[in-house]
Amino acid sequence: MITLEDDTLVFRFPEVHPEAQCAIEFQRTLRIPDDGTDYPLPPGLGSFPLRHLDDYTGRLPEAWGRRGGVIAPMHQAEAMWISFGDSGYPFAVKVAAGKICALTGDPWVNHLNGDPQDYLVLPEQPWLDGYCVEEGLVRQFVAMPLGDGYTAEEQLTGEAQHGGLQIVAYPMKRKRYEQLMGRRVYEDVQFSPEVCSAPADEMGLAPGGRMRQEVYEDPYGLDAWDQRHASRCFVSITNSKQWLAVTGERPPTLPPSAKEYTEAGLPWFQWYGGDAEALAGAEKLASLVTVQELGKRKGEDPLPENESTGVERVRTVRRRGDARVREFAP
Repeated sequence: MITLEDDTLVFRFPEVHPEAQCAIEFQRTLRIPDDGTDYPLPPGLGSFPLRHLDDYTGRLPEAWGRRGGVIAPMHQAEAMWISFGDSGYPFAVKVAAGKICALTGDPWVNHLNGDPQDYLVLPEQPWLDGYCVEEGLVRQFVAMPLGDGYTAEEQLTGEAQHGGLQIVAYPMKRKRYEQLMGRRVYEDVQFSPEVCSAPADEMGLAPGGRMRQEVYEDPYGLDAWDQRHASRCFVSITNSKQWLAVTGERPPTLPPSAKEYTEAGLPWFQWYGGDAEALAGAEKLASLVTVQELGKRKGEDPLPENESTGVERVRTVRRRGDARVREFAP
């Protein structure tokens, strides 16, 4: 069962276990410069608004109504990251953009794969900011019009068909969870945070600048996940003009540029994952052409305010329960 609560998708599986739930938000953020530099994690500047697509089916493309889910607004060339709430119950979560897996670059399949691993593990993974291209590095999710050739979907499939994001959550099997909790009694280690050709108005996610972020290996094993019980949600992305026309609501304003944010003395972030092992990244995703580079080839300037910036103030987040520290509101 999926509910929409305060711009958050909440996945619940009471048929598996009373505690089996997880929450997923889509955070507005700085678009980091696409300049070859490996940047730390940018802040969360508040959740993107989400609305039930069924409430606006008469005002949206018919194909959107068939797939259902929710809609969210993004400005062209705006960035996002995905925040995973920590309920304490482990989940395997698949994330795809335009039905392209954000971890492997492979087409969407309705099951979990372990080799290569095509899913994230919660609560070990607090965030995902982009396409996993190398060990410890992602390319930031950047919204671009579907049909202009920029998105990962178009580069890997040659088609602009789906756009948006696809999310599916699998809870841990009840027996494995109860065994895990039995071992974890009195073992809740506490860390402390340390401060240091598609419709013209549909959007997809393209690869942007490089960011230091690890995507962790599954510490439990493929057999831990209850693949008989899964919930899937499609997040369609509208541009800001369409959002206003469809919902009557003004979309959030554009965030500041990375340079403006940094010059104001505000913090960037890094996550301390302890001994968790990171995935190697996907060659398919590493081969993608970024928005900035593809724009140069096309004679276009798709990324305004792409100036490089030097980052000096970085906060390290060390405790899982403090993952929301990154959601910084200046």
